[in-house]
Order: sequence, then structure tokens, then C-alpha cells
Amino acid sequence: MPLIKATHQQTKEHNRNLVLKNIFDREKISRAELSRITRLTRTTVSEIVTDLLDEGLVTEIGVGESIGGKSPILLSLAKDSRCLIGLDIAQNHVRGAVVNLRGEIKKTVTAPVVDRFGEKPLKQIFEILDQLMKSPCRPISGIGIGAPGLINTSEGIVINAVNFDWKDFPLAKILRERYQLPVYIYNDCQAAAMGEYLYGGYHQKGENLVVINVGYGIGSGIIINGKLFQGDDGGAGEIGHVVVVHKEAKPCRCGHYGCLESVASAQAILRDAKELLHFPDRPSLSELSEIAILDEIEKAYIAGHPAIRELILSSARYLGYAIASLVGTLNIHQIVLIGEMTRFGPAWLDVIRDTMLRASLSRLANSTSIEIGKLENNSTLLGAIALLVNNYSLLFMKNSARTML
Repeated sequence: MPLIKATHQQTKEHNRNLVLKNIFDREKISRAELSRITRLTRTTVSEIVTDLLDEGLVTEIGVGESIGGKSPILLSLAKDSRCLIGLDIAQNHVRGAVVNLRGEIKKTVTAPVVDRFGEKPLKQIFEILDQLMKSPCRPISGIGIGAPGLINTSEGIVINAVNFDWKDFPLAKILRERYQLPVYIYNDCQAAAMGEYLYGGYHQKGENLVVINVGYGIGSGIIINGKLFQGDDGGAGEIGHVVVVHKEAKPCRCGHYGCLESVASAQAILRDAKELLHFPDRPSLSELSEIAILDEIEKAYIAGHPAIRELILSSARYLGYAIASLVGTLNIHQIVLIGEMTRFGPAWLDVIRDTMLRASLSRLANSTSIEIGKLENNSTLLGAIALLVNNYSLLFMKNSARTML
């Protein structure tokens, strides 16, 4: 494909975004330093900063130290100049928040998913967004969503989400028409990776990161060169449905047998530990009852219940083998674990690390760090926001046709 020279407008937007990114990345910075870092002329930087000040996205916060000559005026991001809505659609609940440009949460709302099939979960989604839209934080520039399953991000379509029986579901279009705001949808694990990368501080350690969500399901998100890698069909990181057990394999919700998710997820632990701890059968489990059972499993694990400990640590070994495959394939040094299973702590994590070390090339494995994420249950929610924030065009109000509610 032949290279096409950038238009004047494209060059102008590229330079503007470059300056804004460097302001985002720092607490404070001068125009002269921006010019040095971006290699743009001082005149160009000054013009861009003037536009950013007019938009209210940047503010002057004082005077810096002089290194000879006039003291520089310091600039900082006006963190409350725009707000965004993030939504985390999980298996049993939907959690939403209004967040400013620094990832500071202004308001949160959570509601259980009562009925997970078809269009019925939309009721909970509407209820949460309706409440968040009443937040005094203004203007709201967009809605970012982390949803389970395969996602067509460019069209805002959930291609397939087993938990919700969503197939080719136009979620972004539905929400865009209702709220008259830009709406972007990402796979929940991919969004979580961006959340940990930007707001968990991992971007300061390097430009590559893998985040594995070990919750009721299992999936991962991959950051390469500071950008989310989604793969050709948007399914990069779907490690939960790779078969890891061949003998006496248990069924997975995807329809296959022996998937990683069927032996290492919180849902798998709930299934097997109920029998070990003699929990009564229930026709259905709400989020609270599942959490309560996980709490009991955790207590038994800490107390040294032999069968429970073997169940948990066996799940860690399977996860370690899966991570070894990622190490050999991607050779990314930073691997972060999030999700319900992280509650089982250091011993669980040690088995994952030890298994990865034994199952990978030592030269690659020894340079790989595996640790627990820093954002607790906010990774996906903040990740959806992070991906919106990176789309700088949403933040500019001049010449914008969108309606602010």
C-alpha cells in the first residue's frame, strides 16, 4: 500500500495530540520543556498551548525555576475540565463511575444483573447510566465500556458474549442513541490492561504489559509499545478458552472441554469446592451468595483444609502453564494478575511463578515479573476511561456536533 503524505490538518492534530499527551504524562511542564521533548518549534508549541487553554483542558499553575533568563510559566492538565463515564459489565453485576481526566472517581453506581440473557441486562445498564448522567461533573465527553466476550470495537458490537447470550449485539448504537454521547466498547480484559497500564503506574516501568483477569472467567489484555493489542479479529488474549486438560476434562461454558477457565477460574473453584465443603445445592446463585461461598472457601484455604488447598494450588499450576506459553510467545516482562482468584494470595502466586519458571526457557522466565494488580476492582472501569482519554478528539468541544446532556 503506497504511503500518503499527511494533510496539514492531520499534521496539526498529530502535533496537538503530542503536546497534550506530554501534559497528561506530567504533573507540570513548561512550554520550553514541551518544545524540547516533542521537538516542535516554540512557536508551534505556544500556538497549541493557547488552543488548549482556550478549550479549558490545560491551566497555568505558576512559575518554575529559572535556568537563566525569564522564569517559565508551568502548565498542568485541568483534570476536572472534562468527565467521562466508565462501565464495567461483569457476569453478575454492572458497575459504573463518573471519572475525571486523572482517573479520579467522582461517583459510582453498582447494580446486580438479575437476568443475563438477551436485551434484559440493558435495564440494569440504563438504570446505572441514568444515575451517572445526573452527576454535577460537566461536560461528560463520552462513555467507555468494558464488556465480556469478543468485541468489534470499531463498530461497537458485542460479537459473542456467552455469559449474556449476546451475538452481534449493537450495544454502542443502542446507548449512543439513548444518551447522545460517543460510546466505545472494549473487551473487559483488554480494558483492564489499559487501566492497570495507565492508572496503575505500569507505564512508568515499560511500554509492554500483559494483564490476566482470573475471575469468574479468565482472559487477558496485552499492551505493546504503549498501545492495546487486539489482534486481527479483536480476540487477542482469549487464553481462558485454550484447552489445557485432555483426560477427564470438564465442560466449559464455551461448549468445549478442558479449557483453562474450567479448571482455574473462580467459577471452577465454586463448582468443585461446594462438594468438598458440603455447601447445599442452590438452583441459582446471586452475586452475594457466590461471594459468600468464595469467602468460606478462602477461610478453609487459610485454615489449611487439605482438599481445598490442593484445589486452589492445582488451579494455580494450570495458570502457570498458560503464562509460560505467553512468556514464550510474547516475551513481555510485566505480567499482572487481577480478579477474584487473587484473594488466595502469596502461596497461590508462588505456585504460578514456580510453574511458569519450570515451563519456560529460563532466560525468558527469569526476566519476567508476575504480580497482583494495583487497582483492585477498578481495572476494567478505569481502563474503559483510559481508552477514551487516549482518543483526544473527544475532549475538544469546539466545532463539536455532539450534544452535552
